[in-house]
Amino acid sequence: MFSRHHRKARLLFGLSDIVLTALAFEAAYQTRILLPIERDFYLTVHMKALLLAIATVAMLLTGYWLEVYDRLDSAHARVILRDTFRQVAVGSIVLVLFEFTLRLDLSRAFLLLFSIYGWVFLCVFRWKSGSLVGVIRREFGVPHYVMVVGTGESARRIGSLLEQSAKYGVRVSGFFSVEPGQEESIDLTRRYPVHAVTALPDLLRHQIIDEIIFAVDARLLPSLEELFLLCDEEGVRTNVAVAFFPHVNSSVYLDRLGPAPLLTFSAAPNDEVLLFLKRATDVVLAGAALILLSPVMAAIAILVRLTSPGPVIFRQIRCGLNGRRFICYKFRSMCADAEEQKAALEHLNPRETVFKLRNDPRLTPLGRLLRKFSIDEWPQLWNVVKGEMSLVGPRPAVPEEVEKYKRWQRRRLRMRPGLTCLWAINGRDSLDFETWMKLDMQYIDAWSLSLDLKIILRTIPHVLLGKGAH
Repeated sequence: MFSRHHRKARLLFGLSDIVLTALAFEAAYQTRILLPIERDFYLTVHMKALLLAIATVAMLLTGYWLEVYDRLDSAHARVILRDTFRQVAVGSIVLVLFEFTLRLDLSRAFLLLFSIYGWVFLCVFRWKSGSLVGVIRREFGVPHYVMVVGTGESARRIGSLLEQSAKYGVRVSGFFSVEPGQEESIDLTRRYPVHAVTALPDLLRHQIIDEIIFAVDARLLPSLEELFLLCDEEGVRTNVAVAFFPHVNSSVYLDRLGPAPLLTFSAAPNDEVLLFLKRATDVVLAGAALILLSPVMAAIAILVRLTSPGPVIFRQIRCGLNGRRFICYKFRSMCADAEEQKAALEHLNPRETVFKLRNDPRLTPLGRLLRKFSIDEWPQLWNVVKGEMSLVGPRPAVPEEVEKYKRWQRRRLRMRPGLTCLWAINGRDSLDFETWMKLDMQYIDAWSLSLDLKIILRTIPHVLLGKGAH
């Protein structure tokens, strides 16, 4: 499916959730009134509107957070039931917390009915959503006719992907051959005609063509310049399949440098708006955490000074975004000459790239406790405020480790380092270095604000329980 069609589907599901949540809310309210329960239940118009708004917003945000809308158009019934249950459960919990915060006295039967109605309504709609999307597209839209330039393996793969988007109104009209002597038809789920590229001007005059995808060898693109110009003059949208570029981890988009168009490959998140929101969130949350934790941090600083000789704050050079070096701050958890002892302990290190001992003899008794609950890393909140780190991102490495990285591992430097990361909630120090790197790559490739929120929320219990720390 084209990404623009995917965005339309997400919008449809989001709007449907608003309507269905409102219906579930009203159905629950009316059912509760009719139930033969001694205690009367009544909501004023203003309170009812407020609660409905909270419930709707909670349901929408939960849906986006759990990425429910990304799977609905192709999900199995079991996935729909599971995702909808999780979404309704979280939305209902938010409503209960809101009631508790404002000290409201909502009927428990009403809250239970709202959860049940919400789950049933959403499940029924989503179960039928695939056919519904097709009906909406058929009744309120028009078919979108696409032709593919090329007859090779790449062109056939594009054709198959287009066929899978049929329920969104996408229709494959045929293929164009760029070399003489090509076959007259291509068989996928059905047979499609193959036209010579010289027939394109005539087809544009006599046939509906909404979009053309060029899926040919890169060496042939210069010879097709006239076709691109023709499509541009006719106003036909054109796409170039870029599978022949060796950028397997990159997203591809068109950028501009003044009037010059640039085809850009990015192997790291590049949405400036979302990255700005991530940075703004970092500053607000890290700043608030520093203020709230300052009395505790002051007490820890005193304990560090009293329990072992040496500075309170340990400063170390780390590698940040794109290899930029910065001073990383931590509460000192080791003896003052820990760096000088490192060489003598190298033979005990079980890892090849990073230096990490399970029972490091350099740790002080207090430091061992600080490490277990990651309290020693609290000063890095200042690194976050300064912009050298983020709340979530690959952990910052020392330059000596980066020098030992394999080529594919260096891509982790393309994301601002963070206080917590994906591997911190999936085993922490018990994981091997290779798994660390793979999880960092997985985070970079799948990054979103909702993923950051999930990692933060899952980090809290891991830290409080000291899971996986050595």
